[in-house]
Amino acid sequence: MKWVAVLVVFLLAGYLTIAFNWTYSDGNRAGYIQKFSRKGWVCKTHEGELAMTTVPGLAPVLWGFTVSDEQVASDLSRAMGKRVILHYKEYRYLPTTCFGDTDYFVDRVEIQD
Repeated sequence: MKWVAVLVVFLLAGYLTIAFNWTYSDGNRAGYIQKFSRKGWVCKTHEGELAMTTVPGLAPVLWGFTVSDEQVASDLSRAMGKRVILHYKEYRYLPTTCFGDTDYFVDRVEIQD
């Protein structure tokens, strides 16, 4: 019975290693930060919404994202109201929302002037 518990721990560790090191996709999205906050009951994460618009006057498409790096979160807080380009990585099938509310994790921000 002891070996079953050890096997389960190793399988779980292997799954988490794969889930956090292999991305499903990565890319860039441009727009304006509409909302950015730190939230969660136990696991606090930075969550935001990017308003992406192609033509002025049309309703923007909202894109939700998560930030785990404190420096990137600080950069995004200073970029409120400015046009930004966000580089993200998409991680699918993370075991809980403790890592973030979305599958999209922003790891770099570029402020457009």
